[in-house]
Amino acid sequence: MKALNQIPLIHSTRKNHALEHATMKILAQRYQGIKMMGHSNPGGFMLFADLPTEIVTDAVLEARRRLLDGEAELAVHPGCGTNVAASSFLSGSAAFGLLMLLSRGKTPKWWHYLLSSIVAVPVYILSRPIGPRLQEKYTTEADISGLDVNLIRSQKTRNSYIHQISTHS
Repeated sequence: MKALNQIPLIHSTRKNHALEHATMKILAQRYQGIKMMGHSNPGGFMLFADLPTEIVTDAVLEARRRLLDGEAELAVHPGCGTNVAASSFLSGSAAFGLLMLLSRGKTPKWWHYLLSSIVAVPVYILSRPIGPRLQEKYTTEADISGLDVNLIRSQKTRNSYIHQISTHS
């Protein structure tokens, strides 16, 4: 993991990803049922949510404070794309592997597809705990020391807001 953190763009993206998740968890607690989506990058993160700038700003600053105070669990979010990607990759790989094994290089029969699909579902379900672990180890960095929030800009769209949170580490 230390080698991964030596790459500046990756390290700052992981910190921003943690701050994004913490912000979304805080907003979800305050505004249950609110739909949100985020995207992290080395310079901060974008948050798509139908909430005004002031509310998002308060949540970002609280998320930063709480992560700095050691609430590392805020960095792992149940709705993260890492969770879906990990389970989808593993179940798809299991189905593909079984399909190749059963067909032995020939054109697969209908029941090969059926068996492969039947195998994919439990693999997807059983692999769900892997996503949060991947977030913890690779896609987020809960230790956001040195990460400062520089600017929060918002743009009103027809039905929502796009919030750009700029950071510097």
